[in-house]
Amino acid sequence: MTVELETREKFARVGALEICYETFGRPSDPPLLLIAGLGAQMILWEDEFCAALAARGLWVVRFDNRDVGKSTLIAWTPPADAGSAVAERKKGDRIPAPYLLEDMAADAVGLLDALGIARAHIVGASMGGMIAQEIAIHWPVRVRSLTSIMSTTGDPRLPPPTPQVMQVFTKPPPKTAEEYVEANVAAWLIFRGASYPEDEKRDRTRAIRAAKRGFNPEGGQRQMLAVYASGSRKKTLPGVTAPTLVIHGADDPLLPLAAGEDTAATIPGAKLVVLPRMGHALPLAVWPRVIDEIAELAKRAP
Repeated sequence: MTVELETREKFARVGALEICYETFGRPSDPPLLLIAGLGAQMILWEDEFCAALAARGLWVVRFDNRDVGKSTLIAWTPPADAGSAVAERKKGDRIPAPYLLEDMAADAVGLLDALGIARAHIVGASMGGMIAQEIAIHWPVRVRSLTSIMSTTGDPRLPPPTPQVMQVFTKPPPKTAEEYVEANVAAWLIFRGASYPEDEKRDRTRAIRAAKRGFNPEGGQRQMLAVYASGSRKKTLPGVTAPTLVIHGADDPLLPLAAGEDTAATIPGAKLVVLPRMGHALPLAVWPRVIDEIAELAKRAP
């Protein structure tokens, strides 16, 4: 099957924002929206991954969330100790944030509007999974199916990240593109854990590409504050009616497996797929299984 690839970046006006996006495949195929995680540009959904989904008969759309890559940056300076403030917060503490996950979900829905897409298969990873959940909660008629990958309901009773992961988020943000690349490479070593070391060589190439597209470490801090200020979706997720797939790594150090199990148990009828050895990353070795699961869900969704 020949797949037509359109990799030229485009921009859509969404309210006061400009959202940068790309599409893969044929617009006549069912649309699938990919939502990236905290501080991650759309290129974290790698070209080959998007092309493989397009080859399964899906029109794939990936985009930069607000505050990363080439999408609009928000004019709000985060506290200098934002990471430490989040890590040391106590129950009931109010987290200052310039926007919430629901606002980021509205951006994604606005992009669907701009592209003339009435309903789409929604796939999100990590923070992107949280945004995808928000879409399913607040805009259910726009969702053909929901796939939440290595994400969480946000229930504060769930196990926390490992100390090594928390150190990643409490370090001062990088000041230069070079520092960003080194910090990114070091972070992925921790997120992936001891599994799939063959993916390490891709980390630096991807980080350099991201730095060239848009270096904005404060944007990642604002997104982190949005995650914690938005709180838990535990009470609203039982109302989700879209066919749902939950994919999680057995060895995730950022959002432990209990977070994926909780998500699947909270959304009625959700299917849970646990991938052995996988940390908080999508290594090449798991792509075939992940793509098969997403495509199969899309095929059986109404």
